Amino acid sequence: MKSVVVTAAVIERDDHFFVTRRLEGTHLAGTWEFPGGKCEPGEPLIACLAREIDEELGVGCTIGEEIFTIAHDYPDRRIELHFFACTLHGEPTARLGQAMRWAPRHELRQLEFPPADAELIAALTRGHA
Repeated sequence: MKSVVVTAAVIERDDHFFVTRRLEGTHLAGTWEFPGGKCEPGEPLIACLAREIDEELGVGCTIGEEIFTIAHDYPDRRIELHFFACTLHGEPTARLGQAMRWAPRHELRQLEFPPADAELIAALTRGHA
């Protein structure tokens, strides 16, 4: 089973989180996710996330602390997923044509996320209806 290291940005503003929808033809197409992507071999996590945010959203970002890490096995791959608190510099644009939105904290559980995100979603919405 192949193993993939992935980074993702948890971007919060006014109790809303910035999420994007996975494109058709990709693993888990149609699910919502925190923006980010796969690390290149030997690429540091922070560099990977900065590159992915630029490629996907066309903005720079300030990457804060790593807030959650999980390893998850899918039928065809194992992912090691690193979530970082981030702040965007400017307004994002959908450079890949992906859907994107600011989701209120209380709506996160109503969106379909990849299974690997379940624990983070639970932590972010704990105590919120």
